[in-house]
Amino acid sequence: MADPTVPATAGHDPAPHSAQHSAPPTEAPAEPKPELAPKLAPKPELTPELAPKPESESESPPEPDSAPRTSAQPPGHPVYVIGGGPGGLAAAYALRARGVRAVVLERADRVGASWRAHYDRLHLHTTRRLSALPGLPMPRRFGRWVSRDDVVRYLEKYAEHHELEIVTGVEVSRVEPAPDGTGWLLRATGGRELTGAAVVVATGYNHTPHLPDWPGRDTFTGSLLHAAEYRAPAPHSGHDILVVGVGNTGAEIAVDLVEGGAARVRLAVRTAPHIVRRSTAGWAAQYTGVLVRRLPVGLVDRLARPLARLSVPDLTAHGLPRPGTGLYSRVREGAIPVQDVGLIDAVRKGRVEIVAAVDGFEGADVLLTGGERISPDTVIAATGYTRALEGLIGHLDVLDDRGRPVTHGSRTPRDAPGLYFTGFTNPISGNLRELALDAQKIARSIAENKTLRVSRVVR
Repeated sequence: MADPTVPATAGHDPAPHSAQHSAPPTEAPAEPKPELAPKLAPKPELTPELAPKPESESESPPEPDSAPRTSAQPPGHPVYVIGGGPGGLAAAYALRARGVRAVVLERADRVGASWRAHYDRLHLHTTRRLSALPGLPMPRRFGRWVSRDDVVRYLEKYAEHHELEIVTGVEVSRVEPAPDGTGWLLRATGGRELTGAAVVVATGYNHTPHLPDWPGRDTFTGSLLHAAEYRAPAPHSGHDILVVGVGNTGAEIAVDLVEGGAARVRLAVRTAPHIVRRSTAGWAAQYTGVLVRRLPVGLVDRLARPLARLSVPDLTAHGLPRPGTGLYSRVREGAIPVQDVGLIDAVRKGRVEIVAAVDGFEGADVLLTGGERISPDTVIAATGYTRALEGLIGHLDVLDDRGRPVTHGSRTPRDAPGLYFTGFTNPISGNLRELALDAQKIARSIAENKTLRVSRVVR
């Protein structure tokens, strides 16, 4: 799927607070309570460089290292991890395990904020075993396909179990080289200027919802929302709904609406997707993704064609022909196959109707490619997300022409040593699995780099 790594919650700036979590007992975790948040240990005082600057200092803020150091703040600089989602938490743990002080900066008020914002029906399309982060398995009681709420519980327990140093309510707006050449300067809310020996950017693949600027969009008299705003089918019961986009999110929302009582559901498709069964005879599609990831693209494309014919019926008569390009070629372009969670059956039975792509809007009408007009009550745009990294690091010449980092994992950009990225790829082998692997690689690279003046964990 476009692995369900969702956009971070937007824009608010709650009062920051630091959360250093206490470790649970070594036995298996207890059954989660109805609420999602674990009981945390008392929160320590903010260290000087993380406390917001007083208003009187706002015009000329002092250097962050000018404050006297405490016993909890040894010489050197911490590694700052931007983002408290799976990638950021995994990197922070891997660094801590190697004795490097890592501080997670999360703009929301809790870890895993983007996961909390996803639609209710969501389950991982990757298996529980291959979705766990380093150092803590997911409990068996979560089942093979882990629900959204259980992912949130797991991330909270992960932060608590590993005693990660997390500061919430802090949004980093810009990263730039430190003036003294000792690392990186982070400019953040509250007038903070933080110096890090290295920085790990983990703000998420699906960060900011993208809504196309369709002609006439502002004239539409129906309801138009991005898939990021969709939660459940109940508000749409009895309505005529058009879902735009046939990635994993669009396909799953269309099925959710049908099963939740929508009067009519249509799915607008510009390019026919590759559809795979999530599991066949117990063999998860992710296992195949892991096995073929390093194989030549052309070879995987050739192997995928006969397998698709055997496992997925031809839906051409229903408006979904088999794609003309190879499965792995499309993956390399950024289009992950749609994992079937009911779409095939819904399309064959006519419960989800396939229509042409959206060209624009005109009053109550949606204009489709080919000239057809339809008048749905609501349009749900499952049209993807942007990384939204330009303001943060765009000035450093580390992004490609699609706004994605030019490196990931243990590699850093040639002109930006000490700047690491995780979670900005969407691999066929599963996003969470790759985040876990990248975290270990990043931690090893930083810990073994003798030129970085990193502060160490005080135990």
